[in-house]
Amino acid sequence: MKIINTKFEGLKIIKQNKHEDKRGFLRETFIKKIIRWNELIFDYATTSKKNVLRGFHFQSKYKQAKYVTVLKGKIFDCVIDLRKTSKTFGKSFSIELSDSNCKSLYVPEGFAHAYYSMSKINIIYYKLSNYYHPKYEDGIIWNDKLLKIKWLSKKPLVSAKDMKLKTFKEFKKIYKGL
Repeated sequence: MKIINTKFEGLKIIKQNKHEDKRGFLRETFIKKIIRWNELIFDYATTSKKNVLRGFHFQSKYKQAKYVTVLKGKIFDCVIDLRKTSKTFGKSFSIELSDSNCKSLYVPEGFAHAYYSMSKINIIYYKLSNYYHPKYEDGIIWNDKLLKIKWLSKKPLVSAKDMKLKTFKEFKKIYKGL
């Protein structure tokens, strides 16, 4: 397992080990003694069909660090730094995560997270530092022109709830930052 730092403080790419033979493969997705992220206390998984876009999501209170791994399929994963004291505040980072490239992304608290599903079926596994609190869930609209994110589709499948998310400008007015 190899940890790769990004230009965003605390945001890390994890290149995982994959052991493959004619039966299939075994992939080391999380090794506590190597990664040392003891705060990850809550796990869940999602499935998404091709062309689905989820996010950008965050919790305004009970912030969550996320460790994102694709067990099946391929996604275009994207985060926005919402930490008001960060040098990269308001900037985005994106990466392709897949079952074949064996990369995961560790997202520290204070980021909004979204992804676009590229394969027919995608299974995404999360480890998080805090529980889900719907009362404090919020987000930023995926296609905010101010963010200049180059999504792979101009017409992805987005939930009605996610289509009502705020612009980054509205986020700054309400929260100032996380």
